Amino acid sequence: MRKALTGVLSLAVLIGTVTAAGASAGAATAAEPDAKSSGTAAVRGGDTSGKDIKDRILAIPGMSLIEEKPYFGYRYFVLNYTQPVDHRRPSKGTFQQRITVLHKDTARPTVFSTGGYHVSTNPSRSEPTQIVDGNQVSLEYRFFTPSRPAPADWSKLDIWQAATDQHRVFTALKKIYPQKWLATGGSKGGMTATYFERFYPKDMDAVVAYVAPNDVDDREDSAYDRFFRNVGTKECRDKLQAVQREGLIRRGPLLKKFKEHAAANELTYTTLGSFDRAYEAAVMDYIWGFWQYSTLADCTEILPDAKKATDEEIWDAVDAVSGFGFYSDQELEAYTPYYYQAGTQLGSPDIKQPWLGNLSRYGYQPPRNFVPRSIPMKFDRGAMRDVDRWVRNNARQMLYVYGENDPWRAEPFRLGRGAEDSYVYTVPGANHGARISGLPDAERAKATADIQRWAGVAPAAVQADPAKAKPLAKFDTRLDQLNGEIERGDEVLRP
Repeated sequence: MRKALTGVLSLAVLIGTVTAAGASAGAATAAEPDAKSSGTAAVRGGDTSGKDIKDRILAIPGMSLIEEKPYFGYRYFVLNYTQPVDHRRPSKGTFQQRITVLHKDTARPTVFSTGGYHVSTNPSRSEPTQIVDGNQVSLEYRFFTPSRPAPADWSKLDIWQAATDQHRVFTALKKIYPQKWLATGGSKGGMTATYFERFYPKDMDAVVAYVAPNDVDDREDSAYDRFFRNVGTKECRDKLQAVQREGLIRRGPLLKKFKEHAAANELTYTTLGSFDRAYEAAVMDYIWGFWQYSTLADCTEILPDAKKATDEEIWDAVDAVSGFGFYSDQELEAYTPYYYQAGTQLGSPDIKQPWLGNLSRYGYQPPRNFVPRSIPMKFDRGAMRDVDRWVRNNARQMLYVYGENDPWRAEPFRLGRGAEDSYVYTVPGANHGARISGLPDAERAKATADIQRWAGVAPAAVQADPAKAKPLAKFDTRLDQLNGEIERGDEVLRP
């Protein structure tokens, strides 16, 4: 289901102060070239080596072709790249990590796109790729199948190991694509792009991160409670809360239907421990899921009087947003890497939902509940604090985009005095599909001009007047997404 953003509400913009940045921390060393300052010699007229681009890519040690798919104006490759399971001890085993390359021209900039989950094997473009009319490299996050080591040593799933995966891919492909590189990603992908920049600040020329949450203190989540007290209108909030309450008040008959649904679809609930826990988890997600994927205009579709609704209507309302099958073992297995990371480094939201009174038996369940007990987990409280501190003090040419009505905006990345040429924008009325194209005219042009400047492709007219900036590639309905347009899959409570 795709939903288009409608409505315009107030805008909040946070702009980083332009001062001298502090020293960059992380795994990059002083011997590595700094992409933001040194640049590379231009390759005029595209590839001059005379070799086919596929042959050049496959000449990289460890790179192999899965398939090539045709797309007009591009070459599109789905590839495997051999990565160490543990970058600190590369001799201790390898795995195959999927990447895709949307090739346009080696003379164009390259956008490194990370979703933070599985990688799509169909051609698509991130918004920055359209803005700079460039190439795009996309990477599947380690431990998401099929990019999972066998056997899986879950202790090797952390943000530094994943950032080093990106660093190795960038290092290998930079020789073929020598122009400017920008990292981008949405949601967990935006987090991933940020962590890559934190650990390897000399690799990318810029970062454009969308709707990326920043849970600095996992024990302090009151920002989410404030968000849900104020988002949208009181009428809309009241209707959503009423549906959610009825979902728990009618637990008896709806839990019976839930079990029938599980039997009919061959779903089991061993990981969560019971049908009751899984049923409640879906109901508890209802309001969050609505605001993540919908807009204020969609409030007209909410049941007007939940108390008078039938059991079937309550079931359908919650199922349409939360998906009653989501917390089954079969659905959770594919997303075990996310819940593992949420419970070991990333953190996760915990909201009170006081309108439920004593109807909830389990509250907002922690990530540990969604990961098989055979996988050990221990939370590192310093990981997100380190990244947050680094962004505040060292951000250079980093741009963040948030949706005003997206719950994940409650804990955003913020810029401090050490940030240079970096910005945070909020798209009015937007959900988790917020994009630069949804910003008011002046801010949209400014953000677009900055990205083109960072990529080294700003036209002379834009350099003279940033207000004239617009994407260098035309919108393609098969490759691109509109502002507020978001594919609503299973990811109801995942960034």
